[in-house]
Amino acid sequence: MLIIWSTLIFKALHISTISLWAVGLVMQPLLFRGYRPQMSDTAYIRFRQLTHYSYIRFLTPAAVIAVGTGIVLILLRGIFEPWLFAKLALVSLLAMLHAYVGHMIVLTAETRGSVRLPSPLMVLGPVLLVLTGILVLVLAKPVVTVEWPQWMTEPQSFSLPRWVPI
Repeated sequence: MLIIWSTLIFKALHISTISLWAVGLVMQPLLFRGYRPQMSDTAYIRFRQLTHYSYIRFLTPAAVIAVGTGIVLILLRGIFEPWLFAKLALVSLLAMLHAYVGHMIVLTAETRGSVRLPSPLMVLGPVLLVLTGILVLVLAKPVVTVEWPQWMTEPQSFSLPRWVPI
């Protein structure tokens, strides 16, 4: 009974934080549209505070909690299916896009208007594609068969090499 309740709690937390992470990754590139090289000091400070604090206090904690609860769910439910590994690969891409958004925030802070940011669509497009791929994998749970070579699935008769100190 405890496993069922803890699974439900972690699943609710996982879904809600994934949703917050997704919203944040869509919101941040749209905020970059307001960045102009010749911004007034007041507008620049407002832009910096909005992008920096939303990334540090909202987006990153949501991502960490989402990934952490996902790991707990994998271990609680014992799901080790090929579709899950494909989902984890897409989540890794999402984490890389998350880091790229952080890089763009740092660029706006370090250059104070002298950098030209790429179009928000250059980040928004891949984010939406990866999020769609994750959603399709999670909802469809496709049966993926992997044909591994025989030497990867059966024990070999070789002994392990001995470690020899130099």
